[in-house]
Amino acid sequence: MYRALTHDIEVTVEPYYLADQSDPDDSRYVWGYRVVISNHSDVAVRLVTRYWNITDQNGQVDEVNGPGVIGEQPVLRPGDTYEYSSGCPLETPSGIMFGRYRMEAENGEAFDVAIPAFSLDTPGQVRVLN
Repeated sequence: MYRALTHDIEVTVEPYYLADQSDPDDSRYVWGYRVVISNHSDVAVRLVTRYWNITDQNGQVDEVNGPGVIGEQPVLRPGDTYEYSSGCPLETPSGIMFGRYRMEAENGEAFDVAIPAFSLDTPGQVRVLN
């Protein structure tokens, strides 16, 4: 599990390989990931937008921007958590993802919350470090 804490908003991510949706012979590797966002602050916040940087093992970068997550812009009151799952296909057996959420507090203040970097590794894959 990967974790980041920004402005008392905690983001944890748990990636997992989806072998049943992957086809290594066709250079298709698919991961799911579960995200839990917890509001440890004393104000309500709304998740307005998301940004993802997805980099495969060849250094190919895909950037994703958009409103909310999975079609929602959840409001988290103090002590609330919000959980969702999504997925990511790559053409290589490994990669890395990181990003940020743009949040808006109930007083109108906007700020970014870090999504921790997490690795996408095919089980059984031998990694070579340069």
